[in-house]
Amino acid sequence: MESAATGSGPATYDRIGTGYRLVRRPDPRLHSLIGQALAGARTVVNVGAGAGSYEPEGADVTAVDPSNVMLDQHPGLRKVKACAERLPFPDGSFDAAMAVMTVHHWPDVRRGLSELRRVSRGQVVFTWDPVHRPELWLLKEYLPEIRELENARFTPLSEVAEALDAHTVLPFPIPHDFTDGFQIAYWRRPELYLDPAVRQASSTFAQLPPSVVEPAMEKLRADLDSGAWRRRHADLLDKESVDYGYRLLIAGESFGPR
Repeated sequence: MESAATGSGPATYDRIGTGYRLVRRPDPRLHSLIGQALAGARTVVNVGAGAGSYEPEGADVTAVDPSNVMLDQHPGLRKVKACAERLPFPDGSFDAAMAVMTVHHWPDVRRGLSELRRVSRGQVVFTWDPVHRPELWLLKEYLPEIRELENARFTPLSEVAEALDAHTVLPFPIPHDFTDGFQIAYWRRPELYLDPAVRQASSTFAQLPPSVVEPAMEKLRADLDSGAWRRRHADLLDKESVDYGYRLLIAGESFGPR
């Protein structure tokens, strides 16, 4: 799930958050990976929680987000409007802190990660590495503006891992039928990028002006109609998943009984 904690933050998600859960449906494979990493945690703070995707079953979860629109969609009972860099909790308040596709929205990533470490025994962070290759074809062929935007807001994975003092880094190749509609999800389903509702649920698309996005989508539509896209990307059509640089970082203590 992609959510805000300042940065391109609450204003963006107040604007795009309505109907967010219809497109951003948690993928069970990513949910399983995050759930395994959080196994044993009884109390969890989800920073940049948004609508609550990927939270572990059976844990006592506190959701933190700066956007009222997103918090209103969160099903939990404990919801706190706050930013990652200033978490309003005492030291060691939680067994675990989690942050899923949100650290790129934080104005001060190191301070936010320091706050995760301060308030919890262990940390689980899911993010994307902007220096990873290959990159999504959408950037090279249709919207290089996305590359510029993403490079400006995503911190390289090595720096996130160092600041978090992560002891484990797990790759998550994106399945071709990934259900959580963030930007990379449709690498083998290009026609879905033509859907305005799909684009609206991505903070990247939401920050680009229509004068940039609409001509790019018309070019994509034409390439799909002519078969040009399929000819260029025939190698993708048989792949079950592709590693586009998404990683789960695990830091701190384990979450079993003390």
